[in-house]
Amino acid sequence: MTSGVAVDLDDIWIRFGDFVAVREANVAIRGGDFFSFLGPSGCGKTTILRAVSGFLEPSQGQVRIGGRNMAGIGPNKRPTALIFQNLALFPLMKIWENISFSMEVTGASVAERRKRADELLDMIALSGQGDKLPSELSGGQKQRVAIARALCANPDVLLLDEPLSALDLKLRQHMRTELREIQKRVGITFIYITHDQGEALTMSDNVAVMKAGVIEQIDNGHDIYDHPATPFVASFVGENNVFRGKVIQINGNEAVIRSNRSGDLLSRITPAAVGKLRVGDDAMMFIRPEVLQPGAAEEDGRNTISANVIHEEFEGNSFSVLLEGEGGKTIKMAVPNAGQDKISNRGEMLSLHYAPANAVVMPAAELASE
Repeated sequence: MTSGVAVDLDDIWIRFGDFVAVREANVAIRGGDFFSFLGPSGCGKTTILRAVSGFLEPSQGQVRIGGRNMAGIGPNKRPTALIFQNLALFPLMKIWENISFSMEVTGASVAERRKRADELLDMIALSGQGDKLPSELSGGQKQRVAIARALCANPDVLLLDEPLSALDLKLRQHMRTELREIQKRVGITFIYITHDQGEALTMSDNVAVMKAGVIEQIDNGHDIYDHPATPFVASFVGENNVFRGKVIQINGNEAVIRSNRSGDLLSRITPAAVGKLRVGDDAMMFIRPEVLQPGAAEEDGRNTISANVIHEEFEGNSFSVLLEGEGGKTIKMAVPNAGQDKISNRGEMLSLHYAPANAVVMPAAELASE
């Protein structure tokens, strides 16, 4: 197993004429980490990957790999390998020839190439498949071959641009686990580009969430989900119910907001906003569907929301209940399937309560859907 090297982006700006594709990106990726850039289409994540790989020079700032400034160093001279969405396997070459192609370019013998290809085939659990053509493999197997081919060049950093996007859902989920296991075995730094939050959260040591060329938050998946830094992150990563209002009280890391439709609600202040939120500020409070619980109103009352059931959907492992709160506010609740036939009846009034520690409030800003 090799040891990955660190990748640092220092004040990276990328402009195309008057358009700013990436703005003030500062990222420190530890050697051997699986790091993901997550965001919607057009947010700049692939542009950053191109800057790391050398296919694009930043307008400003430095890309450093292993502490070395990459300015002026082309993609063929950088210690990186890139896997594209379409994989780009050579259709008329056997699998072992595809994997060892970088060795052929450097003049290695057939015996050396075959030996290395067989080692990598064993690593990706495709032993004995070397004499097949790409057309004889499944989508997941081709994906693993593309990874092995990239690793054959012995890169310090492997760059992956949405490599699972063309696979069906079940195969994508399976490949998440395989990709993470391969990364752990080889020990090199992986930088992964995706718009799929499930991929980012399940595979990554750390995630950078991007919006319109700006990095909104860098954190591990757990903190991205439970402690979002901005309303965009809160609404882009996972499902959330949002309540808009004004802050009427602050006690330490808790705040009460007077919501536009559901009265006064108590919440913890998300860590990034502690000390920045003031009484009178416009704010947004977020409550995940899975933390809402039906039942009697709590004694405090500031963590209870009344709503009428609109529709209930059975999703196998859970029930999704859509409700209408005061003023037409749509609220979603998720309840685990514990063998019950249903949760509620259409039109039924429910009291939904939550632990204030499971809700987060922050200054109002743009949501992912806006």
